[in-house]
Amino acid sequence: MWTLAAVASVLAAAAWLTQPLIARTRAIPEGPPPDPARIERRVRELVERFHPRDGGHPENMRRAAIWIAGELKGAGAAVSEQRFPAVGAEYVNVVAAFGPETRDLVVVGAHYDVAGGMPGADDNASGVGGLLELADVLRDAPLARRVELVAFANEEAPYFATSGMGSDVYARSLVSANRRVRGMICLEMLGCFSDAPGSQKLPFGVLRLLYPSTGNFIAVVGNLPGAGIVRRVKRAMREASDLPVESINAPGVVPGVDLSDHSSFWRRGLPAVMITDTAFYRNPRYHTEHDTPETLDYARMGEVVAGVRRAVLELAR
Repeated sequence: MWTLAAVASVLAAAAWLTQPLIARTRAIPEGPPPDPARIERRVRELVERFHPRDGGHPENMRRAAIWIAGELKGAGAAVSEQRFPAVGAEYVNVVAAFGPETRDLVVVGAHYDVAGGMPGADDNASGVGGLLELADVLRDAPLARRVELVAFANEEAPYFATSGMGSDVYARSLVSANRRVRGMICLEMLGCFSDAPGSQKLPFGVLRLLYPSTGNFIAVVGNLPGAGIVRRVKRAMREASDLPVESINAPGVVPGVDLSDHSSFWRRGLPAVMITDTAFYRNPRYHTEHDTPETLDYARMGEVVAGVRRAVLELAR
């Protein structure tokens, strides 16, 4: 059994190892800029039209999936559905494909369900809004490998870490088909930012030596074997905008590091990261009725999408 001191020591070492070793540089944008107004429109539409969209309301989940599929088709993607049963109902993962048909692929995913009857603007309409915007800015990108953008059902309880979790269904299908995942990027809460001192909490006090106490950054989270993909994604995101990007590789005993769809890939030894505003370490409205669209920072969400696009292009080269 690890002591807190041992966990903190591993975290400090992992955090240090995933810091970039080169100065920050800006790259030439490889496509149109993300549109914050379009992201906001979609977040509001998802929150307002399909409420409540938790696993207990499969009819609303189905309506949301149809709407997401339509938005992805509008971006020029080849869209398909992955249907699966869970607790007596049918749910759908929406899969949008870009690029050539290759065994290798890059995956970007976000869950579209919410916890209970909450509005779920940050958790996780923000991730879905980012996913849809990513589709728009990838429309004409030259891709050497397949890129799949996936809107997952059933990330929240009671499905999390079960066979009824949408990302688990999808990850199993990739393994069964002998697909080779070059990297999975999970978009989990992208919209809460604050410039107020002390707005960022951390799981262990020792991490205050390495991370800001102001919640104005986006984080790239990986597991202990994933230092390589974390570094690649972080470097790419830092090249795309001036938004601060932090990273950490941590064991699953640290609260929050495995609480999203990337964990379905980790369990199968596949490289994956979570892009997040750090959820309950920053957002006081997490899993409450106050998680509403007007609380999100859409300009900075656009910068996150620009960074994710660059990371996808890097992984898909």
